[in-house]
Amino acid sequence: MKTIHLALFGPGKVGSKLLEQLAKSEEHLKNSSGISVKVILVADSSHALLNPNGIKSGWDSNFKINSQRYSFKEVEEYFRRNAFENLVSIDTTASDEFPENYISLINSGSHIIAANKVANTLSSEFYKKLRQELKRNNKKFIYETNVGAGLPIVETLRNLHLSGEKVTRIRGVFSGSLSYIFNTFSEEEKEFSVVLKEAGVLGYTEPDARIDLSGKDVGRKLLILARELELQKEFEEVKIQSLIPYQLNGDTTLEEFNKRTGELDIHFGDFKTKKQAHEVLRYVGELNAETGDLEAKLINEPKTSVLGQIEGADNIFEIYTESYKDQPLVIRGAGAGAEVTARGVFGDILKISERLN
Repeated sequence: MKTIHLALFGPGKVGSKLLEQLAKSEEHLKNSSGISVKVILVADSSHALLNPNGIKSGWDSNFKINSQRYSFKEVEEYFRRNAFENLVSIDTTASDEFPENYISLINSGSHIIAANKVANTLSSEFYKKLRQELKRNNKKFIYETNVGAGLPIVETLRNLHLSGEKVTRIRGVFSGSLSYIFNTFSEEEKEFSVVLKEAGVLGYTEPDARIDLSGKDVGRKLLILARELELQKEFEEVKIQSLIPYQLNGDTTLEEFNKRTGELDIHFGDFKTKKQAHEVLRYVGELNAETGDLEAKLINEPKTSVLGQIEGADNIFEIYTESYKDQPLVIRGAGAGAEVTARGVFGDILKISERLN
């Protein structure tokens, strides 16, 4: 029996769903794969619950009662003191700052799994430094859910590139939340503010929907894919069309924005009236590997096209290569929701487990 010790940072929607999935699969993993998964830390931004013998199901009530304030140095010391075998730190936070701790985690003996995209979109200098430290410590860094939630986009692209297949272009709908919003808004007689609220209730958008509407999430995914192809790019080089009207940008608080979402109806109504009857709105990401151009933008797309036919919160990726020149490799599936993303992280845990043999 091989024991995998997990430290979870970020027990929010995705993190808590992952813990639930792990608890349900405990016996199945032991019987089918000979893997025992032991969660030895659950931490949010201020409090941590530690148990070197394993945190059992019902962790949330235990967390409320027994978690304590912590510093990151205490986490490092906890890891070193216990010398956990097959230690994996999982980042399901939405934090811009937490990925700066990855190198310390690696030096404390931990592999990394990240649903958080930030580490792969910081400066090229950090990107290279992180990979140098991984190599020096013989540690793994898996981040399949950075692009496409549970879809195998990163690994597919990496395998194509490493095999010598020249990827020329990638195009698609990269955001499950924006997919749902524009699939619904294009086809139904609903005001944009109503659709946006529905997407929030379904858990597709961030608590602050401006994060989705800014297009930055799609921009980050484009940069991650570009770097998988070894394109030397920085986030500032990605051309991103923000969908937030100027009057709701800048100093507007989240509370003010939520009160004023009705102002989005005229703004997006203009996009809707300008499209033809045979078209739908799609927020797409486009990567041209030959020119190095990366762009995220709202377009009118024919309903009959591959991108025009997606439904719900689906993601879709068209990968053009020298072999798939006229008929791209297409990967499509659910691209939003805590359940789907958590299942993708679960898959990354299994990948690390296999590589640790």
